[in-house]
Amino acid sequence: MDTLLDETHDPALASWVESANVAGCDFPVQNLPFGMFRRKGAKAPPRPGVAIGDQILDLAAVAPYKNLNELAAKGRPTWKAVRKALSRALCDAKQARGLSKHLVPMKEAELFVPVAIGDYTDFYTSSFHATNIGRLFRPDNPLLPNFKWIPIGYHGRASSVVVSASPVVRPNGQAMVPDAAAPSYGPCNRLDYEVELGFVIGPGNALGKPIPIAKALDHVFGVVLLNDWSARDMQAWEYQPLGPFLSKNFASTVSPWVVTMEALAPFRAPAFARAQGDPGPLPYLTNADDEARGHLDIRIETFLRSARMRQNRMQAQRLSTTTYAHCYWTLAQIVAHHTSGGCNLRPGDLLGSGTISGPEVGSEGALIEMTRGGQRPLTLPSGETRTFLADGDEVTLRGHCVRDGFTRIGFGAAAGTIRPAPKQHESRIH
Repeated sequence: MDTLLDETHDPALASWVESANVAGCDFPVQNLPFGMFRRKGAKAPPRPGVAIGDQILDLAAVAPYKNLNELAAKGRPTWKAVRKALSRALCDAKQARGLSKHLVPMKEAELFVPVAIGDYTDFYTSSFHATNIGRLFRPDNPLLPNFKWIPIGYHGRASSVVVSASPVVRPNGQAMVPDAAAPSYGPCNRLDYEVELGFVIGPGNALGKPIPIAKALDHVFGVVLLNDWSARDMQAWEYQPLGPFLSKNFASTVSPWVVTMEALAPFRAPAFARAQGDPGPLPYLTNADDEARGHLDIRIETFLRSARMRQNRMQAQRLSTTTYAHCYWTLAQIVAHHTSGGCNLRPGDLLGSGTISGPEVGSEGALIEMTRGGQRPLTLPSGETRTFLADGDEVTLRGHCVRDGFTRIGFGAAAGTIRPAPKQHESRIH
């Protein structure tokens, strides 16, 4: 028997919360993701809760945690014990009367960024994305040689991580128009999304003490959907020599529910199959168990709906479908690499997967890839075309995991609607 699995993964389990038993539900009792919530209109601080069907169970009914950073810091034995207690309580009809008073319908709840994020690092783990982007700028040498040796990352901005449904304001910034003599300042003209996952750190490590790859996943609490909004025209001007800055720090959207590593155990997958001739990972990034089941087959769909489409009550257009299993580097490898120089991670820190793109047309994780840098516009059902995002566009990421013999679990959504850039303040000399 797989030691990662236990009674909580049994597909035969059913909850007394009837909405959790509906086929295709994101939050069956086999999932039990954690988030922070409060009733709409309430002034009380947000509380930890558990998504079950279309309801939220106040975590205080089962376990005494004030916030999810506190739970994340406890580590895997505590996470497994809390999950087992929740599973048993939500499947035991005798506990329905006592616990039902602790349920809040999701439609009556306000949701928040699920953890207090101290630090945010974004990686670059998809060779398909890196190659697609590289072809736009370096057709003869699209993938830089260090990519296959080292998980590339940059330090992001934790303060501008927002929860799903928060508006995204188009940034103002500098960009260099082709053939111009000098850069100009104004609203971003090439606004894009990036399909990613966010990995929430659990127990941290002491400064100067790296996390070995064999122990890396013990330091990961769970996974959220992540949209790392990107200002491509600003990015092209500023990224050399130190990488992204203002083009990435204006907003990153996460889904409100942390799907735990325990819930994801049935959906582990082998590491990415490297092409013949590719170098093997260096020893500190090599582990037999990680090679055999270190990846996660988390499937993500991206949808776009314009303001005109909403006005005409049209459904969102699905743009792409991809999976994290396409990525060149595993979660354990990025955790091990992040700490290999002695960097200390802390509970609630967020690690981004980087844009998740696959090898097929329709599996691209960003518009810049899909439209070949704006050269091949997309046509929406409304007849509108897009090379990059327009004001009023709503982008929604949805994720789920499926595998024969197990119950489908979902991640909910990470959605954001683009608002116009703020008006520029004119500077005058008095």
